[in-house]
Amino acid sequence: MKKILLAPSLLSADFSDLAGAVKKIENNGGSIVHIDVMDGAFVPQITYGQPVIKSIRKLTDLPFDVHLMVEKPELMVDSFAESGSDWITFHYESTVHIDRLINKIHSLGKKCGISIVPSTPVSVLSEILPQVDLVLVMSVNPGFGGQSLIPYCLEKVKELEKIRSEKDLNFMISIDGGVNEKNISNVASSGVDIIVSGSAFFNDKLKWEL
Repeated sequence: MKKILLAPSLLSADFSDLAGAVKKIENNGGSIVHIDVMDGAFVPQITYGQPVIKSIRKLTDLPFDVHLMVEKPELMVDSFAESGSDWITFHYESTVHIDRLINKIHSLGKKCGISIVPSTPVSVLSEILPQVDLVLVMSVNPGFGGQSLIPYCLEKVKELEKIRSEKDLNFMISIDGGVNEKNISNVASSGVDIIVSGSAFFNDKLKWEL
């Protein structure tokens, strides 16, 4: 069985102790730090931005996947690259000129991810899958932690894995939202490469043995 990477989400960490949260990720099987950036427009809440990412960058050598849940991400990628992002993941639904933005992120020396919300079908990504490094399948409606996984989103993961295999593509597949100790086995068997976990990880309810 292939190794599946764990990417704990700082969205569910104690914001008053992000240093402790990063250390917990390092000490409990985390391979990637998932950082949810919310602007209060694309999603209801506002989280943190470039200065916070820059301040925690020095705390770890783990890669940062900065998940931009923002409108017009093309206006922000330069500053997020400068703040210490290793991956910059934006939403298909948040911008028009996707091809241009993918090229921009790569020109900054960063890996590029694209994310889709539960109501967006995999088919919309057909033209750009050869260009991206990561596809992030949202398995909850983005904006809040602690939600339940939407089961049909696992079918998207399986569809992406099939496309990747048939077309010999190299993008990684990540899933984000509602993964816990009860469903992690089903999630792991769907074809994912990366599992994002927030509430379950930071509440010590996820036993990472994959």
